[in-house]
Amino acid sequence: MTIQPPASDLGATRAPDAALRGVPPGSLALAGPWRSRLESALAEGENVRAWLEVDLDEQLRFTSGVVVLTDRRMLSLIGDASWRAWPLRLGLKLAHHDHAGIGTLELADEDALLACWRYKLQRHAAAQRLIDRFDEVLEALRLGQPVLPPAPRPCERCQAPVEPDQEDCTVCDGEPEAPVSTWTLLRLWRFAKPYRGRLLAGFGLTLGSTAATLVPPYLTMPLMDDVLIPYQNGTPIDPAQVLLYLGGLLAAALVAWSLGWARTYILALVSERIGADLRTTTYEHLLKLSLEYFGGKRTGDLMARIGSETDRICVFLSLHLLDFATDVLMIVMTAAILFSINPWLALVTLLPLPFIAWLIHVVRDRLRTGFEKIDRVWSEVTNVLADTIPGIRVVKAFAQEKREANRFHEANRHNLAVNDKLNKVWSLFSPTVSLLTEIGLLVVWAFGIWQVSRGDITVGVLTAFLAYISRFYTRLDSMSRIVSVTQKAAAGAKRIFDILDHVSSVPEPTQPIHLGKVQGRIEIRDVGFRYGNRSVIRGLDLNIAPGEMIGLVGHSGSGKSTLVNLICRFYDVSEGSIRIDGVDIRSLPVAEYRRHIGLVLQEPFLFFGTIAENIAYGKPDATRAEIAAAARAAHAHEFILRLPHGYDSLVGERGQGLSGGERQRISIARALLIDPCILILDEATSSVDTETEKEIQRALDNLVRGRTTIAIAHRLSTLRQADRLVVMDRGQIVEVGPHDALMAREGAYWRLYEAQARNAEASEDWSDNTERNAA
Repeated sequence: MTIQPPASDLGATRAPDAALRGVPPGSLALAGPWRSRLESALAEGENVRAWLEVDLDEQLRFTSGVVVLTDRRMLSLIGDASWRAWPLRLGLKLAHHDHAGIGTLELADEDALLACWRYKLQRHAAAQRLIDRFDEVLEALRLGQPVLPPAPRPCERCQAPVEPDQEDCTVCDGEPEAPVSTWTLLRLWRFAKPYRGRLLAGFGLTLGSTAATLVPPYLTMPLMDDVLIPYQNGTPIDPAQVLLYLGGLLAAALVAWSLGWARTYILALVSERIGADLRTTTYEHLLKLSLEYFGGKRTGDLMARIGSETDRICVFLSLHLLDFATDVLMIVMTAAILFSINPWLALVTLLPLPFIAWLIHVVRDRLRTGFEKIDRVWSEVTNVLADTIPGIRVVKAFAQEKREANRFHEANRHNLAVNDKLNKVWSLFSPTVSLLTEIGLLVVWAFGIWQVSRGDITVGVLTAFLAYISRFYTRLDSMSRIVSVTQKAAAGAKRIFDILDHVSSVPEPTQPIHLGKVQGRIEIRDVGFRYGNRSVIRGLDLNIAPGEMIGLVGHSGSGKSTLVNLICRFYDVSEGSIRIDGVDIRSLPVAEYRRHIGLVLQEPFLFFGTIAENIAYGKPDATRAEIAAAARAAHAHEFILRLPHGYDSLVGERGQGLSGGERQRISIARALLIDPCILILDEATSSVDTETEKEIQRALDNLVRGRTTIAIAHRLSTLRQADRLVVMDRGQIVEVGPHDALMAREGAYWRLYEAQARNAEASEDWSDNTERNAA
């Protein structure tokens, strides 16, 4: 059945209130042009139940289209074609599957496939809703019941109604992300608690040193009233009295200095230890997170969090928080002394305080959000460095120095712009506080002179007041400035706790099972796995006997490396289970389980250090004889001895001082040293030349005996000695068997082998022609 809409309706848009017949209000998420064209295609009384916008055609080219489910039909419109329709009836089936980021929706009956639509996996949720509605409509037809529109469901968070064709709650999605709270700093008590004794001692020293600094202004009152003013009136000075007052001033200064030094030293030690514990805990937690977490993070951002953010928190605890505590004590104690001397003059002194507090409240939120944004922008700068420096060889090989310099310049410019925007607020805040304190000082001068003229206070009292006030306002100004560093520390603490609050998707078991001697039997039962919305492996079953060698083969993207990652438990399966010796690997402690696995990656990674340290990475207490034996088994001993310092030769960062084949053989020796029960070779020989590959293969022939081995190889000829070959395609096992049996079957493995043989012959012919031309 074909329905051609009127030409005047093509591409037209409708007003928001012009809904389709029977379409719930929340369903108006369908784009305006589709609504208009669909409305002309619907029959009288026909109601829309769900739809899916598709963006790929059958050749996987980008296009635009829509699939619509009504209570009577399935409708489809792709590009500029006409509407197609399929009446709903019993026996129809609507199913979907996905692979490698592409989703496929299929409509079929008992006899044939009626229609097929393809889409990117961002639309997976909408496709699933369409299938759910389709099943509901078919069930109503089977029971002979009327097809009712689905009712809105309550949001799990806010209980607001969510329309059936909406995935997320508009109320919750409309709420902004919670801003950084200063109270986040209180969570640091977890790290400060072990040092509470030292902190209490530091607080006591702070109290004592602050009290000592308040003594000199108090001694100026008798020094003025009993010594200097009487001397001006003709009374001689008493040297003993002067020495007493001056001695008191000196003693107060010495006590304040000694207590202040002890306080600063103790609290600095405590803050450094809190910072060190924070860095260590964050790094340890980061190492426990699964690979899934690191896949969505930038290296520079994580380095900035553990490095600069913890350093900023440490500086805040050691300097600014100490100053803040001193400022608070100074203000409280000064206010108490002022009220004891003259209450009215004290009230005038405290007059600017409410205005400063209001100003701090207004500016605080802007500073908090601004500093959080500055942290994110600064991560962009460090990300450029983390990308470029390790990849400097690629940068130079493609002559992209200028491009990377421009990237850094742009990130730096963005960082500068954000800082400039925040500095506009901060530059106005600090001078305003200073102005208010200066005005307060003038008011105290005026009120004090007036009281002296009336005889209510003496000149000595006014002098002491002015001395106290200068300290009071200095501390008040200092307290106002701590707003910025507090918000910086709070923003940094939030970014640290974002890591600490993240739970690994590969959790440790609550009731772990400890294996004794591992035999190496692997059972993979109906395993499925998804990367986000993308299905990578589904319905996979495989049993591997102890000591058996399995070769995994298949096209790139067929799921071979993913299966290896699941066996190593770098990720957890979405469906089914993987068992070792009959025990689900999710019941085993992660580190204990992985000690039984030797892994050689496709891209060998070496750490900066000696060759011996790299080989012994999995077994740090290995003897030099054990290290050399592993190197011999990996055919690395000879080239290691040719290096200037042998096993003590330094390896550059990521092994840059060695060739690809040498790096690979060291990584093989590293895996062999731990004597694993299960050996996994992920393209282990892809980075070596043919001659080196033969040497490694001869070593592997002996090493795989007694070990369960899973090998992925680029060259299929290297897997002939495998007990069984497992052929994978689109995340599923399509063939299993030895090399000869699979070749005789002339199936998927035979096609792979023949294609690779033809490529090898073409490569040899090209090389021969090149040599003849050169000759």
